[in-house]
Amino acid sequence: MRQQTHKRGRFTNKTVAIVAALALGGGGAAIIAANASASGDKSSGEERTLSATAGTISCPDVGQKLNDVPRQARTEVDRNLAELDSQVAKAYQRMANKEAGTDSVLTTLQQQRTATLDRIGTAISRSAQRPAGLEQMSACKMQTNFAGQGRGGQGGNQQQGGGQQGNQQGGDQQQGGGQQGGQQGGGQQGDGQQQGGGQQGGNQQGGNGGQQGNGPSPDDFVDITKVQPNVKEPQNQGNASKGSFVSECGVNEQGIRNTDNVIVAPGVGNGAHHTHDYVGNKTTNANSTNDSLAAGETTCTNGDQSTYYWPVVRVQDGTQEKDANQLGGGLEGNVGKILTPKSSTIEFKGSPVGKVTAMPRFLRIITGDAKAFTNGTANANAHWSCTGFEDRQLTDKYPICPQGSDVVRSFAFQSCWDGKNIDSANHRDHVAFAQEDGSCPNGFQAIPQLVNKITYEVPAGETFAVDGFPEQLHKPITDHDDFINVMSDQLMNQAVQCINSGQKCG
Repeated sequence: MRQQTHKRGRFTNKTVAIVAALALGGGGAAIIAANASASGDKSSGEERTLSATAGTISCPDVGQKLNDVPRQARTEVDRNLAELDSQVAKAYQRMANKEAGTDSVLTTLQQQRTATLDRIGTAISRSAQRPAGLEQMSACKMQTNFAGQGRGGQGGNQQQGGGQQGNQQGGDQQQGGGQQGGQQGGGQQGDGQQQGGGQQGGNQQGGNGGQQGNGPSPDDFVDITKVQPNVKEPQNQGNASKGSFVSECGVNEQGIRNTDNVIVAPGVGNGAHHTHDYVGNKTTNANSTNDSLAAGETTCTNGDQSTYYWPVVRVQDGTQEKDANQLGGGLEGNVGKILTPKSSTIEFKGSPVGKVTAMPRFLRIITGDAKAFTNGTANANAHWSCTGFEDRQLTDKYPICPQGSDVVRSFAFQSCWDGKNIDSANHRDHVAFAQEDGSCPNGFQAIPQLVNKITYEVPAGETFAVDGFPEQLHKPITDHDDFINVMSDQLMNQAVQCINSGQKCG
């Protein structure tokens, strides 16, 4: 991947200390202060804006439990799964508007979920056995969240090698880095200048009234310089495919965005409940089909019509985007100025143990878990770092980068395919991560591994966060990336040839 040059920094050392101090001191307020405005502007219809609450609505993730949905039922099932997400978003809205108390909201939500789960069961039962235990997934609970509480903890995910097993040591170092910074910059040991800066920094990082909406917390940030290198790569074997193939698709300069998710919620508007950036295929939305994608224009210079999309990153500087009063935007807690990436690299790599085979056209892959904060880390695959420090990868923290360094998000997609299916009922089972040595699990074959690296120049002193579902509190561990392969067979074969022969193409 090309190294970018940098002209200005993002956080001063003083701000690093301030953020760390807030993580120990007043960070909890960003999460647990009831009715904090998500937009920070009462003139924008604050009464309708999703607010932070005293906790997170935690519901069973039904979609991950449905591994055996007949093909003829998947459209109806996906539509109802999307309805479950909408019900949670509306429950938050009811609490934000003080329409009902927590117990009443949860009771209504359970009733709605019960009816929707019954529809899912009925759709499946028309052509297969009705899944057992659906009704047991109707109840949700309010999970109290305090500063420092998270579902993460994994640090050095084997990002470059595509492995999904995290490095626990890296997680310990992330947390330790934040604590150490807090002790150094908390004000007790700081000089008067640091204390004075702390008040200003508090407005920027931890407070600003309600500009943070439903997250993130200052405790979600860590100084990247205090994280030890934690990336491990499997060793190349004699038959490794060492080449690469790059699609130059831009950074979404055209501002192609929507709140749909055609993979998880086809045909459902606002199926993502947050905003995605798109590069590659220009026509992707909830109603896209294989035929429409194959006919779509692309931003990629080599004719790659594939769809690449990921949640936007926003700086929470009080700026109102045009979606401040829209679903998927401010009404669901996604606030602040959307950042256009500084760079975006789409690269396909080989396998350290052998040759790769072509991906089928219209293969769909989701990497990471948009609900990892409430689901746990089983499917998490977030990687945050800073340019110049990319041997240090964070999964459950956002990085505070030193002067002259940019924020980096990177995604190493699953690189093993079952050889049969372009998708699966839970959108995961048809692909897999390579094992620790780089080989594919039994029943899977190696395909080109998509590695997507996105950088951002975040204004100095500003809090930033990835868009997400309201209940995920913008936690960094919820970062995810989506891909639909729409390369022509000719272009895919060219990519495979480059990779297997050790060439660097594109």
